[in-house]
Parts: sequence; C-alpha cells; structure tokens
Amino acid sequence: MQSFEQIRSHVSNLHALRTNDPYLISFDLTLADNRQQGIYLAEMEGEDERKFLRISTPVGPATGVDATRCMRFNWEQRTGFLAISDLDGSPYLHLIENRPYSLLQRDELDRLINELGQLGDRLEQAMSSGGDSF
Repeated sequence: MQSFEQIRSHVSNLHALRTNDPYLISFDLTLADNRQQGIYLAEMEGEDERKFLRISTPVGPATGVDATRCMRFNWEQRTGFLAISDLDGSPYLHLIENRPYSLLQRDELDRLINELGQLGDRLEQAMSSGGDSF
C-alpha cells in the first residue's frame, strides 16, 4: 500500500466508515460476543517526508493511569504501544501502532487492525470492569 487512498479503499470494502476525512478514517471493529472496538487510521509524515500509517484504538480515560505500568506494558509488547491523546477534549489512553507505507501490505494491515482491536478491547475491559465504551 503506497497511499492513504489505497488504505481507505481497502478498509471501506471491509468496514462501514464512521469518519471519512482526507487523512483520517475510523470504524467499529466487531469482536467476539458482539463487542465493538473503535479503530482509527491516520496518515502521518516523518521528518524525512516518508508517509506512515497510525492505527489506534481508545482504551480508556487516562485519569489515574499509572505511567510506570504503561511503560512496562510498552516494553513487553511486540505490536502496539500505549500513548495518551485527547478524545472529546479529555486525555485518553490509546493503543497505537505506526507503520511505514512502504512495508504495509493488505494482509499485514488486516492483521494489525484485528490484533490491536482485540488487545485494545481486553485492556478496555480490564480498565472498566468489563465495559464496552469504545
């Protein structure tokens, strides 16, 4: 995949888009037990002007989150890391993965979306006593 438009085309054939902006799309990933996990895909540009795809999913409010536990989680992960970003004006913990377009294939994109969606949902359940807000 060499452009965000190729990514948009592929993803929109598989999922109903909630957000469809020039460099941001989002959709709900359906998981087991009829759970849903919001997935966001955004184009980013590196300092060398290479294009990257950021795949992210909100996990829960960042209020009261232990930064040390987040950093340990990041160290143990092979795919995805935790970061804080605003969601509706409030700080939220997000599970994120960045990939350069040059290394991204359709199968890899689908695998990343499913893996991050499932892991994000498990983290959300752990933080919210089984809730499904995102």
